[in-house]
Amino acid sequence: MPNPTLATPAELATRFYDAFARRDGVAMQACYHPQAHFTDPAFDLHGAEIGMMWRMLCASARDFRLEYKLLSSTETEATVHWEAWYTFSSTGRPVHNIITAKLQLQEGLLLRHVDVFDFWRWSRQALGPVGLLMGWSGWLQAKVRAKAAAGLAQWELKQAEEAKKG
Repeated sequence: MPNPTLATPAELATRFYDAFARRDGVAMQACYHPQAHFTDPAFDLHGAEIGMMWRMLCASARDFRLEYKLLSSTETEATVHWEAWYTFSSTGRPVHNIITAKLQLQEGLLLRHVDVFDFWRWSRQALGPVGLLMGWSGWLQAKVRAKAAAGLAQWELKQAEEAKKG
């Protein structure tokens, strides 16, 4: 029997995407279980890395707007349709990304979060001609994943250095 004091999938999805719309990465991070796993075409992260990613993306977001709609929910899962409009920081190109999120909860927190979107569509917008020509390829997706991982590692290092200064 579910614990009534824990967030339902619908409540947690609303809390998470409302925080995202406010670009509040700390509040988004608080929605994740310590053993959480997040995947999308650019990232494959576990635990605290997930919150770091959202904090990084929220801090660097330019011209950001988000809309979302809860599509379905059960006692342990939710499916959310969300759309984001922003300027891709690496190229300065405008992006309108359309995503379906599958959220699985444990103990009232996100345990598994899978974002699915059309990588080729995204890459055509974010990367321009390179995305148009190579966005369908595993090679470009691997390159984007490597660049995203390196960017996150660099951002984490910068945050650690700033915390030491204090």
